[in-house]
This record gives sequence, structure tokens and C-alpha cells, in this order.
Amino acid sequence: MRRSRHLSRRTFLTASAAGLVTTVTSPSQASPASQASPARASRPSTAPAAYRTVGRVKEADGGYVRYSWPGISFEGRFRGTGVGVVLDDAVNDYDVRIDGETVTTLVTPGRTTSWIDGLPDGEHGVRLVKRTESAWAAGRFGGFAAAGGGRMLPAPAARCRQIEFIGDSYTAGYGNTSDTRDCSATGGVDRNTNAGLAFPALTAEALGADHQQNAFSGRGMVRNYNGGEPGTDYRTYYDRALLHVAGDVWEKPDTWNPQVVVIGLGINDFSTPLNAGEPWATQDELIAAYESAYHGFLDKLRARYGAGTHLVVSATSVSGTTAFADTAERIVRNRVARGDRRVGYWYYDDPALDRLGCDWHPSLSDHRIISGLLGRYLATLPLDW
Repeated sequence: MRRSRHLSRRTFLTASAAGLVTTVTSPSQASPASQASPARASRPSTAPAAYRTVGRVKEADGGYVRYSWPGISFEGRFRGTGVGVVLDDAVNDYDVRIDGETVTTLVTPGRTTSWIDGLPDGEHGVRLVKRTESAWAAGRFGGFAAAGGGRMLPAPAARCRQIEFIGDSYTAGYGNTSDTRDCSATGGVDRNTNAGLAFPALTAEALGADHQQNAFSGRGMVRNYNGGEPGTDYRTYYDRALLHVAGDVWEKPDTWNPQVVVIGLGINDFSTPLNAGEPWATQDELIAAYESAYHGFLDKLRARYGAGTHLVVSATSVSGTTAFADTAERIVRNRVARGDRRVGYWYYDDPALDRLGCDWHPSLSDHRIISGLLGRYLATLPLDW
């Protein structure tokens, strides 16, 4: 569905867990008083060290990496009582997790090093998760730094299980933390979105898997929401690491070989009536174009990931029409008839879905339900992991 933007330009927000103290330092944004703080001035730290990335990034100057897809995460390990998170991003929001627990949320932090202090002295894991979408701007991450007296440790190993999620606003977690469909009065879509609590992230966590959350709100396989931005669709952007850079190409590392790819594209193709001037005069023409494009996209994924990867074509109910689900199911039947036995159809719906997120999107409760449905579906596949 369409992505509306109601941006709040707060510099940062912290929500620390009990027993932790979070401070945010930014020479360009801090007040004179905080810049002169003895505690801030005397804080020793080590240089940012090794970490591992889960998601698509591009190297940048100054030791940073750039990125724009939602749900990208960075993981590190350290010994000591605190860790700093180095960012240069005035657009996105992030969760900082220590030992699996979210301890701080950073809202449009800018150019900062954000410190998490007061931890028990010992070894800890740290994970930074990008909550928001930023199709037209790149975030920049500069690594983790150990607080004084501590040290960074080698980065954790990649998980053997890997899942790639491809989709639209549902996959991105658009507006999922809101408890009202009109979230304009509560910070807008960005402040009410958490990709880390959307069904892809929940499913991957439950399965102990790394995942990519390659989602772009409002985009469809051949038609965007309400026919918007004609001449482009999800396929225009899929190969990119940086969505706003035309011609950008993400170079798949040898370490990224998902056993499962879950595709959720079709809500935007079919949720609104065709408008005058669109390339398809009738819904039947739209369905034919969608079906042809979907087969081509599956061919691309099969060529990229090989015959052993399970491709899951997903669909759900949308705007009282069965065109999305019927066409998606027919695509899978055709693939299987051609001999591709690792293409499956997953339809998800549940009477308990309330769609109380922004603009009638799935709520946090809905994402938990959808994740459970997906987990049960994946359990039926002969996955060798």
C-alpha cells in the first residue's frame, strides 16, 4: 500500500532498560553544556572495530557503510561495561539490542556516537537494527566502540540458516507499532514503524536465521499503489543496495545463499482500481502482465540462488478481490507443472488480524500472527538446514 510520510524531526529518543544509562554525543548537535560535561569529556573509548552485517550495504568513506533497505542489522561483541554506536543518519530510526534485549531506540540520531553504559562487566553482544524505510536517502553506520576499560571482540559468525524476504509495506512493517490507523498525530509512519518487529524478522528470529528484509512500500510487481510512479515497480529497485541510486547494483557476497526466499508482491498491483491512462485497459490485461512479470522474477531468483532454494510465493486478501491470490496460486501451479518442485504457494489470512497499524496495515499483533502462520508453513517444507 501507499507509504505516507509524516516526519518528526527530533534528534534522538532513548528508552533505556532498567539499570542502563544511555547517553548520546554529537559535537554538531549537543548543547554547550553537554559538550562541556566532565563525564563526556573524560570518556575513553576504543576505535570502532569489526562487526558483521546482515543486509545489503555499500562501503563509504571514513570507515562507514551506506544502506537503505529496512531491517538491516549490524552485530558485534565486546568485553566491558559499555559500548558506543557510531552513526551518521538524520533520517532513520534504530533499535540497539544488548544480549538480545532492546535497550535503546535512536530516532534520527544524526552524526553521533550513542553510548550504552552501566552493563555488568563481561562479554556482551550488541546488535543495531534499522527500523525504518529510507528509499530516497542512505543511512551511514561507522561501527561499534568499546567504552573505556573494555575492548571489542571478533564479530560473531554468520548463521547457517538464511531467509530472504521480498515485498512491500507489509514486509517492511509499515506503521506496525501504531494502535490507530490514522497515525498522523502520533509521529507519522516513520515513528510508528519497526521492521525488527515485522513478520520477517520475527520468523527469522524464531528459526535462528539471518534474513534480508528487501521491502519497498507502495511497490508492486508491475503496478504501484493506485498506479503511482508509472514506468517503475519493485523490479526497478530489487538489484540495488542503495534504492535512490539509479543503476546501482548490489554485489551478492558468497556468504549469502538463502535456503528460502519469501516473495510478497501483489497487494499494490490489485488493491486499487485501474485509472485512466494506465497501460492496462482491463484487469485481465493487468493480471496477464503481472503473471508474466512474476515468472520472469522467479527465473531471476532461480538463476541467482540455484535449484536448491525454496521460493515461496505468498498472497493475502486484498480489497475484496481474489485476483491477487488466484493469480499467485496459478503461477505456482504452472511452475510446478514445469518441474520446479521448490516453488510453493503460501496464503495467509486469519480472522484475528485487526490491521490497526497506520493506514490499515498489520499491527504488532498481526505480525506475530502472520509470523506464526509462516513458521507453520515453512515447517512443511523439506528444508535441509
